[in-house]
Amino acid sequence: MTADCPLLLIDEFEELALAAPETVRLEFINGRIEVRPPQDGNRAESVACLQDTVWKLLPGTHLYPGRGLKVENSRAGRAVPDGVLAPEGLFRGHGEWSDPDGVLMVVEVTTRDTDTNRRVRVEKRDGYAAADIPVYLLIDRENCTVTVHSEPKDGTYRSLTTRPYGTLVELPAPVGFTLETEKLKKFAQ
Repeated sequence: MTADCPLLLIDEFEELALAAPETVRLEFINGRIEVRPPQDGNRAESVACLQDTVWKLLPGTHLYPGRGLKVENSRAGRAVPDGVLAPEGLFRGHGEWSDPDGVLMVVEVTTRDTDTNRRVRVEKRDGYAAADIPVYLLIDRENCTVTVHSEPKDGTYRSLTTRPYGTLVELPAPVGFTLETEKLKKFAQ
């Protein structure tokens, strides 16, 4: 099963995801169904730290937690990032899955799952780049780093910057602010 020969058609996946219990979030990445791990407290706190910064520095935008996006080439995948930074009202009237046009940044916080490397550091990153999402912010609790992927072109992010927790991290346009990462140290485990 790959994106070229998926297990399900996208319509079938969306129907399956809609019928899943509230406690289960499904994603369709690279032609495979993925069960999104539940958000533990430290992961939620990591996103909340970023949300506080967004409210202060980017009026008129929101960091939407768990917003379903159509990603990958031809929007053939479905991902649920930990956070989606977008102008206020961008998703008004949308169903469970939104086109990423207008999204400024997606945020993922790593988990302790065995497939985190493949899923978050590779497949979701590539899906976000293919969907031309300008900035992908990876908060890596395992390595205590923050990685900024930017400048998507031809399905790849051309710019990559990794900084350790506790340093200032520049988020490029269209986000355009400096992120203080000291607080993230408390939520590394």
